[in-house]
Amino acid sequence: MTTVDRRAILVGGGAVLVVPVTLAASGSLKSLSGATASAGSVAAPVPATTLGAYLQIDGQNKVTLFVGPSEMGQGIMTGLAQLAAEELMLDWSQVSVEHAVPKFPTNPYSNPLFGLQLTGGSTSMRGWYLPMRKAAATAREMLLAAAAQMSPNIAWRLAQGGKVTDGANSLLFSQLVETAAQLTPPASVTLAATRNAIGQRLPRTDIPAKVNGSAIFGIDVRVPGMVYAAVVHCPTLGGTVASMPATASGATALVNLGNGVGVVASDTWTAQRIADSLASKIKWTLPANTGSRDSATIRAAGLALLASTTTVPHVYETTGAVDAAVALANAPTKIDATYELPYLAHACMEVLNCTASVTSTSCEIWAPTQGQALNIFTASAITGLPPTAITVHTTFLGGGLGRKFDQDFIGEAVKISKAVGKPVKLTWSRKQDFQNDMYRPCAAIRVQAGLDADKSLSAMLYRNVSPSINIQRNTKPGNNPEDTGAVAGATDMPYAIPNRRIEFVPNPADIPLGYWRSVGESYNTFAVESAMDELALAAGKDPMAWRRSLLAGNSRALGVLDAVDALSGWSVSAAPAGSARGLAFLKGFGSYIALVAQISLSSGKIKVGKMFCAIDCGVAVNPDQIEAQVQGGIVHGLSATLWGQVLFNAGVPNVSNFNNYRVLKLNEMPAVSVAIVPSTEAPGGVGETGVPCVAPAIANAYARLTGQRVRTLPFYPGATMGGL
Repeated sequence: MTTVDRRAILVGGGAVLVVPVTLAASGSLKSLSGATASAGSVAAPVPATTLGAYLQIDGQNKVTLFVGPSEMGQGIMTGLAQLAAEELMLDWSQVSVEHAVPKFPTNPYSNPLFGLQLTGGSTSMRGWYLPMRKAAATAREMLLAAAAQMSPNIAWRLAQGGKVTDGANSLLFSQLVETAAQLTPPASVTLAATRNAIGQRLPRTDIPAKVNGSAIFGIDVRVPGMVYAAVVHCPTLGGTVASMPATASGATALVNLGNGVGVVASDTWTAQRIADSLASKIKWTLPANTGSRDSATIRAAGLALLASTTTVPHVYETTGAVDAAVALANAPTKIDATYELPYLAHACMEVLNCTASVTSTSCEIWAPTQGQALNIFTASAITGLPPTAITVHTTFLGGGLGRKFDQDFIGEAVKISKAVGKPVKLTWSRKQDFQNDMYRPCAAIRVQAGLDADKSLSAMLYRNVSPSINIQRNTKPGNNPEDTGAVAGATDMPYAIPNRRIEFVPNPADIPLGYWRSVGESYNTFAVESAMDELALAAGKDPMAWRRSLLAGNSRALGVLDAVDALSGWSVSAAPAGSARGLAFLKGFGSYIALVAQISLSSGKIKVGKMFCAIDCGVAVNPDQIEAQVQGGIVHGLSATLWGQVLFNAGVPNVSNFNNYRVLKLNEMPAVSVAIVPSTEAPGGVGETGVPCVAPAIANAYARLTGQRVRTLPFYPGATMGGL
């Protein structure tokens, strides 16, 4: 057999055999012969028995774990499988993982922190760590009880490899599971004290299928009898269809979606070409406030609210015996800095897509979704069907980043299927994806802080002005939202600031907003950590020593600072000639993280050579995945820091593809070193934690290198990428 090199394929030097696959109505992978197979296999299915909601054991002693969180590259399938493997003493080769199909009305796959089956906020491991371990431990006790029932005179104990033993005799889980499934679960269980799986760098369960091509992403879904659809939305955000053609050449149907038109055809490419040609033939009703949906207008409004003394802010946090403004007025040394950040697009590699099949009695959805519970509510509202008649199959996600939590693309697929009476696969074009995003809010942030006569930090007055996700979505009553996107990263800072006040003033701009990877921390951390460096300079202190003094007594915070200091050589050696280092710190998502960026200039532009990161995320379930997620977060943060920006002109976004939404290229990737600080604390979040510190670390390094402080992102607005 000839070996085909993957790298050669990527550069065009290899030949590829493409084997088409299809999905049955149940969502399982099928070969062309029709035999059901697990990803990467063509073997006939082995009868299996479920044990509780999460585990299934087949006749070959293979254990399948059903999980509620969406796998979008963060490795949560593997992490949760390690928890089950720990409690059941499974060999890793025994374990496979699948996305669970949500149940209604009581859904065992709901995120315990949300009460709904949703994936976001770096909560999957935080939410599932104890529940998944307890579920597996419960299964363990039921299997032992089944063994005791079958052979009551033997002292059975758990053994490695999915079996129980008395030392001389063994029974496999597959021999016990049918009996165990009939037993009443114990009221309480004891968790395993060992660390055979937790903490190990076990290989990810999803990677083999992604390498051999058998993994099913949303964009890969095929169901019998389906047709294909594309969509053209109003070019102006908020516009709706006034009139549209009844037919189009090559299209089997046109469907009015309200803010756009769905085009149904025999294949995706044809549907998208027809959709593009329809854009000039559709008449649109534009919103009355297009003039206010302009970047210059939004920025001016934000800066005015930032400076206003008559606007009453929402005060989220106060500390100290006196008002922060009074303490600030008495401080002999002050800084007063305004930081600005732009709207950002999600820019997932896999464009939005959804396959839906609506009949008079049921609705079935296959989607790369972060919001399975919301999918059910969306489909029920459109079809009029009860939630129990709606089935959601979660595919792998080619990036989620918060965008695939939203329901617009799900609702469109359901509407089109309902209209045409057939299963429909809807795929947005890249242009529609960029120009109809739910954007990360822009922000204008003012930090006023003072030092006392001893150069100690005495007061901070912090005001964030940004559009509110929660006000826009009406998730909280009135005009005083508890908005994650407003002050996260500014409140609950572990820094010792005797007198501080954290304020939020909503900017009334109504550009569609969404949850972007690291949400509010993505802009508040830039302001907080840039200000910390400016304060260190004003105090005449080293930025590392300055933060240590403000974090005295916080062992976890000091632990990541010490680790990143040692990793980067901050305290023992200067940065190489022509380069400089910058530091940033964050307590967020249940974790602590510190980042050092080492930069230089090349042809006058920033070149990020090295990044050093230390993270304390509590129990490190899989260190390899933690490192990978931190590295991925740094890549995401670098693109946003240097080039990320979406501008609006009368409600029309200025981006349509990666050619004018610049991202990091392979040859621009810095060397990244990650230190995981050992911890016995409960697991914290990782997927978003690596993003927020990137911008301030680079800005702080740039200020040390050039003497110039950059307070407005991105560093290089208007950047483009050639060849796209």
